[in-house]
Amino acid sequence: MNYKTLDPSKTYLITGAAGFIGFYLSKKLLEQGCQVIGIDNVNDYYDVNLKNTRLKQLEPYEKFTFIKGDLADKETVMKTFEENKPNVVVNLAAQAGVRYSIENPDVYIQSNIIGFYNILEACRHHPVDHLVYASSSSVYGTNKKVPFEESDFVDHPVSLYASTKKSNELMAHTYSHLYKIPATGLRFFTVYGPMGRPDMAYFGFADKYFAGEPIKIFNNGDFENDLYRDFTYIDDIIEGIERLLSNPPAGEPQHKVFNIGNNNPEKLMTFIGALEKALTNSLGRDVEFNKVYEPIKPGDVPATYASTDQLQQAVGFKPETSIQDGLQKFTDWYVDYYKLK
Repeated sequence: MNYKTLDPSKTYLITGAAGFIGFYLSKKLLEQGCQVIGIDNVNDYYDVNLKNTRLKQLEPYEKFTFIKGDLADKETVMKTFEENKPNVVVNLAAQAGVRYSIENPDVYIQSNIIGFYNILEACRHHPVDHLVYASSSSVYGTNKKVPFEESDFVDHPVSLYASTKKSNELMAHTYSHLYKIPATGLRFFTVYGPMGRPDMAYFGFADKYFAGEPIKIFNNGDFENDLYRDFTYIDDIIEGIERLLSNPPAGEPQHKVFNIGNNNPEKLMTFIGALEKALTNSLGRDVEFNKVYEPIKPGDVPATYASTDQLQQAVGFKPETSIQDGLQKFTDWYVDYYKLK
């Protein structure tokens, strides 16, 4: 496997540094002595306390600089590039969530389209060695062919969130072609773990359990045709990103898109069973969710399943964490963080 390892002499700009993936990536780079500039608008889409807890863990690192700012503000973005001259940019800031994009479309256009455009413009005027940006498995829409491969047709997104992510890939391709910006897009597949996003299903299920409420499962109670998800543990995701940072795509244009997932989809009901077991272990008592079955929601897709062959070929990425181990780490953190024991 011939790929370049991380270069600690470079400056890394991480957008969405108070977010789930942004926090873990910043921490990993700082642990290896890299200079990290983090930018985040710390919005209240989910619990701001959790975002502040993440940022507090990054503060002690001397080589960490935090900028509170919004990517939709072009002046802030340009100033950040001018003053810090990043060599590598990782754009993880985005308005996330499929269902929320139906309620509040404006923020998706601001954050995911205008914000990303401002990043591309900044990379154009202040050239970088590599731009890595977050796309999403949602671009595959209701693709019936599994596993999803990067070469699949992705022109039928079923949510505005997915449309914005597909737009990011097109915009990055164009800027790469016109201005020779080496860029890599990452299609993430259901990332989970400690300090994760409270709007994700696994986190919400834990919240509901402790609130004494039933969990809603959007599969009509159809266990034969249950929803499948490619759940990917946070440490595996960070390992994959880290390996890519010093390995921009070659060729013309210098733009590539990779799936970054577990390549091992689980039935949603299997995942829920594993979460019950993990909570049982964390609490030392039997845990069983009260389950309510409902029809699949608009914008949700029946299955996500990543082919990760291309990423493995490029940088030797292979997820290692089993669903049981990953969920155990999550529930141990959750019970401790919310002082439930």
